[in-house]
Amino acid sequence: MNIDEVQWGIVGCGDVCEVKSGPGFYKTEHSSLVAVMRRNAEKAEDFAKRHNVPKWYSNADDLINDPDVNAIYVATPPSSHMEYVIKAAEAGKPVYVEKPMGRSFLECQQMIKACEQAGVPLFVAYYRRMLPYFLKVKELLDSGVIGNPCLVNITLFKSPKDDDNDPSSNWRIDPEISGGGHFHDLASHQLDLLSYFFGEIDQASGVANSELLPNPGEDSISASFQFKSGLIGNGIWTFTCLFDQFKDEVLVMGDKGRISFGCFSGDIPIVLETESGREEFSVPYPEHVQQPLIQTVVDELRGVGKSPSTGTTGAHANWVMDRILGK
Repeated sequence: MNIDEVQWGIVGCGDVCEVKSGPGFYKTEHSSLVAVMRRNAEKAEDFAKRHNVPKWYSNADDLINDPDVNAIYVATPPSSHMEYVIKAAEAGKPVYVEKPMGRSFLECQQMIKACEQAGVPLFVAYYRRMLPYFLKVKELLDSGVIGNPCLVNITLFKSPKDDDNDPSSNWRIDPEISGGGHFHDLASHQLDLLSYFFGEIDQASGVANSELLPNPGEDSISASFQFKSGLIGNGIWTFTCLFDQFKDEVLVMGDKGRISFGCFSGDIPIVLETESGREEFSVPYPEHVQQPLIQTVVDELRGVGKSPSTGTTGAHANWVMDRILGK
């Protein structure tokens, strides 16, 4: 598919679109944002006016079928991803969908099938695959500076938020909407990133507790997994700790050294430790964190490049999470 100028429409112009993603669509070369949609018409209009978007809608079907829109960004909660991706595919338009791609691997498979049948590309917003911070980590890993990787460890400790007691005000802790709890929202990024670094995970299992917080999402999770290459990994996540116990670390052990980095803040330095000593790398995030990935999507749609985050790669994170949670 070759599109000279990619003209985006956003389904669900909420908070994530304000800085993280929305401006990336009109600041990227050969890309423009021509329409946005939100069920609340006043909020849709407000977003459009503040971002100089010519059209706004309160009905997703109207945006998807707008002849001026030739690509769709689905930025709604996961419960409606499948519906809108399939509608966009049926309209013959490429789709860029937020992460996690769906509430389950099965939903992801249905999205992939719909896009394949319609002959349209499907991309997923795992934008860390193109952030300079994580590309630096990949560069270090690929250089062989830590030798052969032998173990990967994920640690994420976060304290509860004020709205973690009320699923009605926080869709991320309502499994009917999110697919699970904060684990689905955050671990999906980490697991996708590790697959980008080391190839697909082909074995995964885990246990979860959902008794500590008064919401139906998972509170604490422990997992073990193995990549097709044979590399093994493990992870622990909890969303119940005190604030001063916060920890965000991915540690890669090799036979000649180790690399550690954070997944959710560019303020955490990348640390390389070898026999030669310790070295830190500070690589700030760009203002619009999704823009580098959006550029790769636009390039692929124009026939001049390839994006590293597709429906197939995005679905894999859901497959791993389903295995960890025994679904």
